[in-house]
Amino acid sequence: MATPSSKPDSSANLSITVERNPSESRLAEVGIKSWPKWGCPPGKFTLKFDAEETCYLLKGKVKAYSKGSSEFVEFGAGDLVTIPKGLSCTWDVSVAVDKHYKFESS
Repeated sequence: MATPSSKPDSSANLSITVERNPSESRLAEVGIKSWPKWGCPPGKFTLKFDAEETCYLLKGKVKAYSKGSSEFVEFGAGDLVTIPKGLSCTWDVSVAVDKHYKFESS
């Protein structure tokens, strides 16, 4: 049975998790090298995640601000990042991003 949360359900409850400098064996375990790649230049991008995304940044530096919040999560090159399904956020990219990514199939 689920325990009731004191907070109403909103995207503010969805949080990005960052695994700093995962080991080569961890990267091999999740299959990073077989994932597609994506990149973007510096700038601000509004993103809505319709599926959970896991990504590994080869290059870049990002501050991700949840929609309607001034709080951010910072991540960059060498980080394994998990973004929850349903999250709307703005990526403030200060260094161009090059990443491997995978969406969880629902």
